Amino acid sequence: MNNVEELATLFGALADPTRLKLLKLLQRQSRRDALCVNALAHRLGVTQSAVSQHLKVLKHAGMVKGEKRGYRVHYFLSTEGLKSCLELATAVLSADNAIQAETEKSETIADHDKQRN
Repeated sequence: MNNVEELATLFGALADPTRLKLLKLLQRQSRRDALCVNALAHRLGVTQSAVSQHLKVLKHAGMVKGEKRGYRVHYFLSTEGLKSCLELATAVLSADNAIQAETEKSETIADHDKQRN
């Protein structure tokens, strides 16, 4: 996966208000005090299935980890994952090379298509 795709995954994960609330809630918890889906759903006022889907997106982006405790999985922020996300966003946005190259490529293709029509 290239940087632009990884960045899209990262920003996509952050684009939902419920996921942002979920991250903020998990940020207040230590790993020892991690919460299960039921507790997260109750505190956010959404269904367990909604929390599960949001956690799936956040886990795919590397921001959240789960740890099985008894019958339930308890979730917490991934310090390493969040650090990687921050480094990726900083590198891509500050270098601007990958995004600019993609933009120029898209503009060139669009200009070429306009000239053909």
